[in-house]
Amino acid sequence: MEVSEHKVPRHIAIIMDGNGRWAKQRGEPRLAGHEAGSETVRCVLNYCRDAGVRYLTLYAFSTENWSRPQDEVAGLMALLGTFIQTYADDLVARQVRLRVIGRREDLPAAVRESLERVERATAAFERQLIIALSYSGRSELVRAVRLIAAEVKAGTLAPEAIDEAAVSARLYAPDVPDPDLIIRTSGELRISNFLLWQCAYSEFFVTPVLWPDFREAAFNEALTAYAKRDRRYGGVKSSEEQEASL
Repeated sequence: MEVSEHKVPRHIAIIMDGNGRWAKQRGEPRLAGHEAGSETVRCVLNYCRDAGVRYLTLYAFSTENWSRPQDEVAGLMALLGTFIQTYADDLVARQVRLRVIGRREDLPAAVRESLERVERATAAFERQLIIALSYSGRSELVRAVRLIAAEVKAGTLAPEAIDEAAVSARLYAPDVPDPDLIIRTSGELRISNFLLWQCAYSEFFVTPVLWPDFREAAFNEALTAYAKRDRRYGGVKSSEEQEASL
């Protein structure tokens, strides 16, 4: 099915799941799955560009992931550093802006500095790759509440001025539109503390495909499913709109 440009999601967010299971199926260490998954990231960036997707958010590492075995965490951080160094020039050449959301202060200094260097180098570009690192949807909301509380205490924000827009403005990337489509690989049916505020009206697509195997056919299947969705945001279509959709 060819997806109309009017039905292509502007913002896709992906919960990249299944690296460990992919490696286990092959009798390899978990880090081998993460390495294979990093190649999928490169492929999906290309698919999004070709489809006309403007924003891609990837859930790469949660605050809970720090509790994993130390060797796995160390390997993931090293892999992240290598990925950034390898694809920094590619992001610039493709004019893709890199952004990081999450508690970046938790990251190793060398990794953080590499990420911030690429963020600065790509800051002027419109298409965006947003990587959630040491990220927690609940922590993001707590951070927003603390910012609001500090402003109220300082007298720069009136309590009656606190509304949804006020909360949204204090999230990690307030200028990024909410995701139209959230994809989760590996078949798990949970949100895993990801973009809890932003996903209020997102469409969801769950595929049994493990992240390292997520390639163009699976990506196109998600786009096709999205194009068939009827997004009403809690409302009801007018009779004219209903007739037009028949």
